[in-house]
Amino acid sequence: MAAVNPYRRPGAAVADGDEPEVQPVRVFGASGRIGRVRYIAYSAGLPFLIVAVVAVVAALLERVLGAKGGLLIPLLVAAYGTALVVCVLLTIQRCHDFDVTGWLTIVFLLVPLAVLLLWVIPGTKGSNRYGPPPEPNSALAVVGALVLPIVFVGGILAAIAIPAYQDYAKRAQAAAERR
Repeated sequence: MAAVNPYRRPGAAVADGDEPEVQPVRVFGASGRIGRVRYIAYSAGLPFLIVAVVAVVAALLERVLGAKGGLLIPLLVAAYGTALVVCVLLTIQRCHDFDVTGWLTIVFLLVPLAVLLLWVIPGTKGSNRYGPPPEPNSALAVVGALVLPIVFVGGILAAIAIPAYQDYAKRAQAAAERR
């Protein structure tokens, strides 16, 4: 009879346990979670990309088919509808990230600028009732999230500066004509 060695290695497969469980981000689904950085990057980038692609396709179709504006409007309406659906799905996932129901998305749709709270509220550490945390952010998502505030501030400054410059140019031209 063979004696059992008490110092042998275990026969069962044992995991280290130091790898955290994460879930992939599903852009076109309402289940799961999405972090702040990806939410900012995706909610700004994807609608822009959808509308830009549809506008280019519509312009090419109009060029080929020779239609005058009859194709552009319905395609752009469909693109804006698709972009709205994508933003709603992303907002539902963002709500899931800080462990509240996706029905809160209705509030974010009805209250102007309330969606900016989603940029500030941190997600739940670890798993919650909507699943494990999302996978770590890619470099492209971080760059996209950093570019968005720059574009907003640049747009606001342009909206202020361009009319002011045009007014200055008109007044300078009128003053030069009076001389």
